[in-house]
Amino acid sequence: MKTKFLIAIVLLLLGMVWLQVFPFPSKSNAVEDNQNNSSPAKNSGSIGSVLSNDSKGFARAYKPQAFSLPSDHGPHNQFRSEWWYFTGNLKNPQGRQFGYELTFFRFALKPELPESKSAWRSNQMYMAHLTLTDVEANRFYTDERFSRAGNDLAGASNKSYQVWLYDWSAKTEGEVDFPLRLHANSDGFAIDLLLTSPKGYVRQGDQGLSQKSPEPGNASYYYSYPRLETKGIVSVGGKPSTVTGISWMDREWSTSALSNQQSGWDWFALQLSDNTELMFYQLRRKDGRHDSNSSGSYILADNTKIALKDHDAIITPLDSWKSPHSKITYPARWRLSVPSQALELEIIPLINDQELNVSYRYWEGAVKVIGSKQGKLISGQGYVELAGYNK
Repeated sequence: MKTKFLIAIVLLLLGMVWLQVFPFPSKSNAVEDNQNNSSPAKNSGSIGSVLSNDSKGFARAYKPQAFSLPSDHGPHNQFRSEWWYFTGNLKNPQGRQFGYELTFFRFALKPELPESKSAWRSNQMYMAHLTLTDVEANRFYTDERFSRAGNDLAGASNKSYQVWLYDWSAKTEGEVDFPLRLHANSDGFAIDLLLTSPKGYVRQGDQGLSQKSPEPGNASYYYSYPRLETKGIVSVGGKPSTVTGISWMDREWSTSALSNQQSGWDWFALQLSDNTELMFYQLRRKDGRHDSNSSGSYILADNTKIALKDHDAIITPLDSWKSPHSKITYPARWRLSVPSQALELEIIPLINDQELNVSYRYWEGAVKVIGSKQGKLISGQGYVELAGYNK
């Protein structure tokens, strides 16, 4: 689920501390090779205690609203947090597989602007995550950066699709949105990708309102571009590879979403070989049960959306993987069934170790899909996110 509330709120709190300690923006270029990392989990705090913070002064998502593009590609500073989220599966001409994630997060530290004429002062903080999965080498790389929005070191535009943090960016090369170029580099890996949108975007939830728990306002505004044709360059160790593939983009903004009874989620975003897509997030409760606010969508080839409620999808873990770095155990390999569509899928990580050791530990990785639809074979690829397993 691209809501990322665990990461978002934890980083919000870290950002408050950061601004008090450091007078200038921060930047991390450290590459994490998870095959060699053995540091402990960085955060094991309670999601309930984090989300109980006062949201007074911030806007909240109460009812559906029409989206306006390109304005909604830009920041919604009246809400506490939001993100621009890209994941994708790529191949070079020799068939070597890569997965990538590039995400930009915005956090409002306070609802009001600071009273200062300094260009460095801002109540907005940005964070970005970059990952690369090199399947052939069985390696996973990550990087994380932070900056305040002051002095244009980070930010987003309401006039065209542009979001950036230092030299990492997602910027349109057209008049409004697509084609969209993603550019980010780290010490040892980099991406430079061009994305186009043959299908357009989909409003998730109820006309774009994605309710995460029963309390009024515990929701987000959420839309997706579920199938973005992708081409460009992936570099590992200074060696570039020309790649093509398919990406997924999520846009979401909110002030609060999860309840004190919810502990995390499993999020699936899958692109299938018949030009359909499936998104489903299964919320987990602290008592071990699945939450009834879980939901998703099945997107037909003509971009028509079929809304899915909690009971419309059945997710069964088939295996597990224990991280040698954090000692956290995650599910690994799933069966996902959508009986109304006669859809039976098996979802398999391309490599098991796709755990991010960033400000909040979570697993997010590239997967392949095999299965059947109405009795006929189907295949695909996508991304899965697992949050809250460090409890």
